[in-house]
Amino acid sequence: MEKLNSEKQYIDLFQECSGLIAEHSSEVMNALRAEAFEKFSKNGFPTQKVERYKYTDVPEAFKPDYGLNIKRLNIPVNPADVFKCDVPNMSTLLYFVVNDEFYTKAMPKAGLPDGVIVGSLREASKQHPELVAKYYGKLADTNDSVTALNTMLAQDGLFVYVPKNVVLDKTLQIVNILRADVDFMANRRVLIVLEESAQARILFCDHAADDRNFLTTQVVEVFAGENSSLDIYELEETHEKNKRFSNLYVDQKSYSNVLHDSITLYNGSTRNMADFNLNGQGAEVHSYGCAIADSSQHIDNNTLISHNVPNCQSDQLYKYVLDDKAVGAFAGRILVRKDAQKTVSQETNSNLCVSKEARMFTQPMLEIYADDVKCSHGSTVGQLDEMALFYMRQRGISEAEARRLLQNAFCSQAIEQIRLEPLRDRLHMLVDKRFRGELNKCGGCKGCK
Repeated sequence: MEKLNSEKQYIDLFQECSGLIAEHSSEVMNALRAEAFEKFSKNGFPTQKVERYKYTDVPEAFKPDYGLNIKRLNIPVNPADVFKCDVPNMSTLLYFVVNDEFYTKAMPKAGLPDGVIVGSLREASKQHPELVAKYYGKLADTNDSVTALNTMLAQDGLFVYVPKNVVLDKTLQIVNILRADVDFMANRRVLIVLEESAQARILFCDHAADDRNFLTTQVVEVFAGENSSLDIYELEETHEKNKRFSNLYVDQKSYSNVLHDSITLYNGSTRNMADFNLNGQGAEVHSYGCAIADSSQHIDNNTLISHNVPNCQSDQLYKYVLDDKAVGAFAGRILVRKDAQKTVSQETNSNLCVSKEARMFTQPMLEIYADDVKCSHGSTVGQLDEMALFYMRQRGISEAEARRLLQNAFCSQAIEQIRLEPLRDRLHMLVDKRFRGELNKCGGCKGCK
């Protein structure tokens, strides 16, 4: 049976351009393309009958004809001109990724500790092929068709490597800028490796510099070694013409500590998947998220936390505020395997539908095969408290301001999980601006104001 147009155009593209794709990438990345292509050709895009994709219409999102920069032509952009965001009082090492290519012309002047690598994945896999090949593609599951498509087409991205016992004092801030004169597709790859007892904090900021239709696939692989500590913060602040598909895969060794916080302030359609594998005793994962949507925006977060060994902990908190005709979805699955005794896990999803037309789909799940565990999960969907609104109105607060205050208070619990105080303070301010309508487009880019 002939594949639908959504798949066929990418199958034809790869068959026609596989040589060019490989020519402008690296041997390490090229080694996985053929297998990924076979799986994508066989499986096609998942329909909404597939459990993990039932809240997002993937074939429809990939159906339009987007341009790709397979030949790696120079796309003129000056990050200093288009990027105006800043997090005050937080000293970061600032890097840029333009579409799906690491931008080498704006590297930070401050040096990194010996052995630390932050830069282009393509170049790192040429300069350190054995190191990159040890990890690249080892977590990313190409049975997932979005991951398979990314593996077929990605030519560059970001590589972060922190050796044993090295602590990065400064946060790595990675600014992903979408830039094109035509409707455009970017396929970005990220590989993060922390060796034993290493520590790092990484902040990803997604912005769009042009008012075009963008489609981004992103696959992130994270290896957290024994006793390592890693914070990953993702902040999306693009526009309504942006579609984002991001798949995160995390492998944690003994006593590693990973915090992942996903904040969606402004978007078009977003589908984030995060898979955490606790593979060493004493490992901890903290998974948080906050999503704000109105108009006809769509936000779908799908997570899986696998407790594979005893004595591990996880906690998860996602909050949504939906207005107008926005659609939100959260599906979080906690899997406790047979030998994972002494597991401690908590999962919470709380949602606020401000309008009667907003829709929220929530599915917290526990799947437990061990008998000595402490696990809980819960979900709520509600509207603004009319009694609280009445109480505030009686004290001279306008209805609009009262609504903003209640929505801010609802989001604050998720924001407070951020361990970086300057970033936490900045996000409180950005959330307030979002509810006031002052972030109606990508707030960080000159062209979007």
